[in-house]
Amino acid sequence: MAIQQGGTNTFSTGLMNGVYNFTTGAFKIALYTGSASLGPDTVAYTSANEVVATGYVAGGEALTVSVAPTSANDVSYVSFSNVTWTAALTARGALIYQVGGSNPTICVLDFGSDKTSTTTFTVQFPTASSTSAIIRIT
Repeated sequence: MAIQQGGTNTFSTGLMNGVYNFTTGAFKIALYTGSASLGPDTVAYTSANEVVATGYVAGGEALTVSVAPTSANDVSYVSFSNVTWTAALTARGALIYQVGGSNPTICVLDFGSDKTSTTTFTVQFPTASSTSAIIRIT
């Protein structure tokens, strides 16, 4: 399957069942190589084909909610602060998931190609708005 960007089915169902709380929950982002198989059917965090590098810890980095759930123009959205690893590494994509329980997934990010850093690797999230936030629901 490779890496297929988008929200996961687990996230869609979890929203309906009250699994996720972006006000009090803890979230992480993990980085993956081009050999990873991630997409809408990815149910939980997995270490399979996760990046291995000095300065990168399995499971990824904690995410900070930068814009709590809000709504504008009939769109609800939430966003995270940029996250940085001080490491030389190569990643093809990422997985955002909630920490705890079964570590349920939220979304898969496809970087479009391998991205390589020699000192610092940053995932920069788009502007938090109803038209560009990383997580938007209409």
